[in-house]
Amino acid sequence: MNFSESAQAKFSIASWSESLVTDIDGTGTTAGDAYYPKRGVTQAAVSYSYTGDLEGTSTLVYLIAYKADAAPVLGLERFEGSIGGHEGTCVFQHIGSQDQGAVSARVEVVPGLGTGGLVDLRGVAELSIAGHSDGGYQFVLSYEIERKE
Repeated sequence: MNFSESAQAKFSIASWSESLVTDIDGTGTTAGDAYYPKRGVTQAAVSYSYTGDLEGTSTLVYLIAYKADAAPVLGLERFEGSIGGHEGTCVFQHIGSQDQGAVSARVEVVPGLGTGGLVDLRGVAELSIAGHSDGGYQFVLSYEIERKE
């Protein structure tokens, strides 16, 4: 689907807390307070902050699988702020995969969960992250807001 508008922004991770859901083999590793299974599933509670054409904050819950190669990542993110000057809230759905140090995901606006100026928002972004960045991560949302008369 093609959208008529494009919003370019950067997002930074304000907080990340990951906890074990299941460990298949019992052979994971611990880093800080988090345990990462070699094969298994974790849940992450995350907060992002956005600057650029998207201005605001979000809260996100990820389910993250761990295995030897590309493993699924699923998430729901509630954004609050403005997109292209339209104020409100919306929900993004993340469906992707991750492996050693890289994440890729398709991020779609969930229809029917917007408020204010984002109530009729439709859109999609392709997210690709390789490694850690202190300067934030690029996010480009192709979107449109249906105008109801």
